[in-house]
Amino acid sequence: MTINQFAGVSGVNSGTLSSIINGNRPIAMKQLDRITAGMGLPEGEFYELYIDECVVHSTPDWRRLGPFLQRCAELDKLECIRQVVQTLMDNISYAQALFETAEEFFVQGKRQAAAMLYEGVAESEKYQHSERLALCQYRLFTIALGKDQDANLRTAMHFEYFVERLDEVDQLNALKDLANIYASLHRWNRVEALAEEMGHKASIQYQNKYHKVSRRTVQKEPARPLCFYILYAHLLRAAVCDERGDYIQALHYVSLYSDFSWVQETTEEARQIMEQFKEWAEANTYLYRLMTGETKVLADYVEFINGRENEMVPGLTKIMQAANRLDFNVDEIIERFEPHLGLKNLKTRMGKLNAQVTEDKYTVLLYELAVYCLNAQKIKNGIAYLFQCLETSVRMNSDSHIVQCVVLFEQYRHLSSGEDQERYKILIGEVQKINDKKSGSAAGSR
Repeated sequence: MTINQFAGVSGVNSGTLSSIINGNRPIAMKQLDRITAGMGLPEGEFYELYIDECVVHSTPDWRRLGPFLQRCAELDKLECIRQVVQTLMDNISYAQALFETAEEFFVQGKRQAAAMLYEGVAESEKYQHSERLALCQYRLFTIALGKDQDANLRTAMHFEYFVERLDEVDQLNALKDLANIYASLHRWNRVEALAEEMGHKASIQYQNKYHKVSRRTVQKEPARPLCFYILYAHLLRAAVCDERGDYIQALHYVSLYSDFSWVQETTEEARQIMEQFKEWAEANTYLYRLMTGETKVLADYVEFINGRENEMVPGLTKIMQAANRLDFNVDEIIERFEPHLGLKNLKTRMGKLNAQVTEDKYTVLLYELAVYCLNAQKIKNGIAYLFQCLETSVRMNSDSHIVQCVVLFEQYRHLSSGEDQERYKILIGEVQKINDKKSGSAAGSR
């Protein structure tokens, strides 16, 4: 096939092809893809060769590298991205361009490709006290979160060190995200500290924006209206009081996040936020009163959560906790809501709750249902809920939930069937595999 014939097949000008072949002209990304297609080869077939010739053994040109990284991300050629990043990070001048590309990937949902770029930039700036380093770590924290709660804990503890280096506006979202993760891990002292810090910082920014005589020009807006972070800090502190059994103090914080008299924002988003906190305040007022022993509010609370899918799991969890603590019958309530007990993505007016919070809430509900049924000598149902809880806990790699399940099963083992004991043995085998894997990883890191 002649150059002219191949030019017709590939769509690349014959003169351009000749210059590329003779080494007189560097090849552009689109030209490489067209040549590859013209040869009938898979997309990205020559990307490793491209890296060797145009990145490793020549001075990289960002005008070609930027599009190349984009194509690698589109084709999920992560190893190619890793090789490019390793080569470029010898020259710190590429850090800004790589960071901007990582931000594009992050927004586009190409999380793994973005993570490789963030890691490269973070490594090149690890000895600098830079905002860009902190933002890379924030993005890596967000990308790394998953169902493995042990891994989430390590990720959160690593990222906490960088929060203060972020822009003061980004700090608010980072503190919120960290508090949510620690809440899903039941690290309530950390939740309290982070909520207090977030509320304090948000209040200062609110004062500067709305109440100072000489208001400075705000260069950057937070992800949500500032009022959200102040209200959410009160919500988190109420949740901490709830976990500690201090329901009177929890009700105090409810009164704070249901008071909007000070809110200056008038946008539709701010209105939605206030509506959501108003709904949360109503729900939590019922449940905190219920937890103090006011069982007369139970009927009203049940009607409140009925039809509010986002309230069913947390609402039923609190009802079950109150029933287990105060020893009252909720059989009819369980029967009424049983069709809604499956794990779903919980939503609010402001979007979905993160996956870790959703799955943790569901696991707690299953455990409380198991306790209730076993206490009532409904052994078959209780064991079924317990196994669902244990399966979810294993999937989450949540040691605390797994231990709870094991302790509860051992209390009722003598009442379980042979089939139940065989299933339990299989589930515990899964736990052992996870522990062996952890032990192997720990040994390998020494």
